[in-house]
Amino acid sequence: MPRTREQLEQAAAEATQWLDDLDPDDPSVTVEDTADLRAVGLALAAIAASESNLSATVAAARANGRSWARIAAVLGVSKQAAMRRFSEPSHPIPPQTSRESEPDATRSSTR
Repeated sequence: MPRTREQLEQAAAEATQWLDDLDPDDPSVTVEDTADLRAVGLALAAIAASESNLSATVAAARANGRSWARIAAVLGVSKQAAMRRFSEPSHPIPPQTSRESEPDATRSSTR
């Protein structure tokens, strides 16, 4: 299940906080070595950082005139997949209007 960079960062922060909140002096807490769980959290944080770096490098490649086809080839995905993942529309597309909603002055009259 793909997750956004923000979701990955949040999950890593929550895991670290949970591990930090474990109180070894609390008799109801069984003390165990959590090094492996901390390593999972660090790996998750590294993924989030790598995602951020990948987004920045794709943006730089686009700014340098690289085509989506070439970027997609490096990523091993289709051009469409690369565009969906990394492009951000700079201007939202306005909703389509019907000819009936146009003012009469802009319509050509054939009457």
